[in-house]
Amino acid sequence: MTAHADRLRSRLADARLYLCIDARRHLDEQAREQGWSGDFPALRRDVAAALAGGADIVQLRDKNSPGERGDGPLEAAYELRALAAMREVCDSHGALLAVNDRADVAVASGADVLHVGQDDLPVEWARRVVGDDVVIGLSCHAPGEVDAAVADPQVDYFCTGPVWPTPTKPGRHAPGLDLVGHAAARADHPGAKPWFAIGGINRQNLPDVLAAGARRAVVVRAITDADDPTAAARDLRSVLD
Repeated sequence: MTAHADRLRSRLADARLYLCIDARRHLDEQAREQGWSGDFPALRRDVAAALAGGADIVQLRDKNSPGERGDGPLEAAYELRALAAMREVCDSHGALLAVNDRADVAVASGADVLHVGQDDLPVEWARRVVGDDVVIGLSCHAPGEVDAAVADPQVDYFCTGPVWPTPTKPGRHAPGLDLVGHAAARADHPGAKPWFAIGGINRQNLPDVLAAGARRAVVVRAITDADDPTAAARDLRSVLD
């Protein structure tokens, strides 16, 4: 493994707050009125705000977003433009940039992280595509999936959830805090790979997630829907720290 790969995994180990964000296409006009320019002005604005508040990782995930409903799915070339805008902001804050699902897009964009689900490209094949210099994360929705992720050396981190039902994953069963507790029992020891709780987490229920054994969290609306995303991220980070 290269020195770059080691540095990425060290930064992953230190990460606590992980943001998933859509491309914010529905807010571009508003962002331009505020003085933001160039490609994806609202995305750059909102990513910068979250990182200023202490987010460590930002993933572009545009599924079921207002932009997708209004303008259709992000095509690969368009997604690469969005990721380029995010890359600039992430680099200025020392944050990790993550791609959802697409191993080819992760390579083409120079992303730090590829996150895949249980029904996406299998981790073994994703690793062949991206190599060792990209962190790979896996979504887990059941105890057996957590156990497999813990044992798989190709998986660098995993997420457990949804803890609560969330509109970003419509129809997805929420296994709740029990799965968080299971992950804590399996992966809460020195040298264990990082893992994050995900799904409907906000400032009000985050203490319950931590009480169940999590030390890291993925959020969406808790930051993206906030009137002050920087303050929201800072508040969440203060609890996680």
